[in-house]
Amino acid sequence: MSASLVTVSYIAATILFILSLGGLSNPETARRGNLYGIIGMSIAVLATVFGPSVTLATGLPWIVGAMVVGGSIGLIAARKVQMTQMPELVALMHSLVGLAACLVGFASYVDTSIVLTGAEKAIHELEIYVGIYIGAVTFSGSIIAFGKLSGKIGGKPVLLPARHVINGVAALVVIYFGYAFLQAHSIEAGMTPLIVMSVIGLLFGIHMVMAIGGADMPVVVSMLNSYSGWAAAATGFMLSNDLLIVVGALVGSSGAILSYIMCRAMNRNFVSVIAGGFGSGGGAPAKKSGGDAQPAGEVVSITAAETAELLREAKSVIIVPGYGMAVAQAQHAVYEITRLLREKGVNVRFGIHPVAGRMPGHMNVLLAEARVPYDIVMEMDEINDDFPDTDVAIVIGANDIVNPAAQEDPASPIAGMPVLEVWKAKTSIMMKRSMATGYAGVDNPLFYKDNNRMLFGDAKKVVEDVIKALA
Repeated sequence: MSASLVTVSYIAATILFILSLGGLSNPETARRGNLYGIIGMSIAVLATVFGPSVTLATGLPWIVGAMVVGGSIGLIAARKVQMTQMPELVALMHSLVGLAACLVGFASYVDTSIVLTGAEKAIHELEIYVGIYIGAVTFSGSIIAFGKLSGKIGGKPVLLPARHVINGVAALVVIYFGYAFLQAHSIEAGMTPLIVMSVIGLLFGIHMVMAIGGADMPVVVSMLNSYSGWAAAATGFMLSNDLLIVVGALVGSSGAILSYIMCRAMNRNFVSVIAGGFGSGGGAPAKKSGGDAQPAGEVVSITAAETAELLREAKSVIIVPGYGMAVAQAQHAVYEITRLLREKGVNVRFGIHPVAGRMPGHMNVLLAEARVPYDIVMEMDEINDDFPDTDVAIVIGANDIVNPAAQEDPASPIAGMPVLEVWKAKTSIMMKRSMATGYAGVDNPLFYKDNNRMLFGDAKKVVEDVIKALA
């Protein structure tokens, strides 16, 4: 392919990627958006492989081999990974983008075929330095996020003494070695500051994500998504690939916007998330809250049969899913109870909090997998005003996103955080394994509300029991 044909192909791929992002913004058009992305990436890969920058005689076998290995891993992951494991898979994929940026950066630096002088040389080396640093932070941070999301690393934040001072000193060291790298007159002389910076970047990524609590993990996933985009853009600069620069910028900017949306949904600012310290690991039993730490009321338990009776008499039901639904893989059982209730003429809808689960859109993905109709899955802002007119609100494995302390207790760590106001329904039912708090480690007064009932047990099991009672 000629250079001009490659450019036209890149423009077409860019348009398809933009259409893909637009399609992914809505569940009803998500499949089409995915298709646009697949076609765009296929065009981009083919144009690059058959373009003038690749020598087919020597380079094609390596490229084909790499694509076979990578494609095989992708196919295996697509077949084996459960939908409930998507957050950790996304984090792992982000780490690969960061690793690629590091490897491309080192390869570009030692490539003797690139001969530059003066300002061009300085700009190219700056691109390499920044690209490797972003890639190193993305790689190690994503690996730690994968560990936290998969349960291999505890969700409790690890806060080192004087951590902000350590981060500040590390930043100064990176800047100093960046100057030394740009002043180096040979590859051997520049390699030392490059390696030192890479190690600091890897350590910073570990330190940054380890200090972030489990409650902030949705923000972390979107943040790492943004980092991976900027790492890809940096790789594009190093390779002088316009399409990679554009695509990286698209992913980086969309990830940054998503991080902002997530922070707003938690009433947190981005700096406070990075500073860490919010969210615990497994959660402790909730204390009965009150103005002077006195019990706010008694917990009233309910059985599956009693729950079925309430639902049978209800005209309006709102279901609020959370991470517990994902862990129990209860989404298909939830669809069955939804189908049964709708057949009986009950108005069933879902209320989705922006940070429900462990990544943005986690609940939407699970419900879509279970074939829950898109038109009854509502965002928090769309449905919050409807709770006072709702007969039964069912909370399945959620905690922090339905905590009334966010509105009622100014001293609460989650004060001001927008939540789904399930306690305003005539009856609220919380399906939980135990009285443990959520990942934020904050007590939930909802447990003790007069109109609240607790249905204890595994989410999938209790929903199936309710289905049997309904049938």
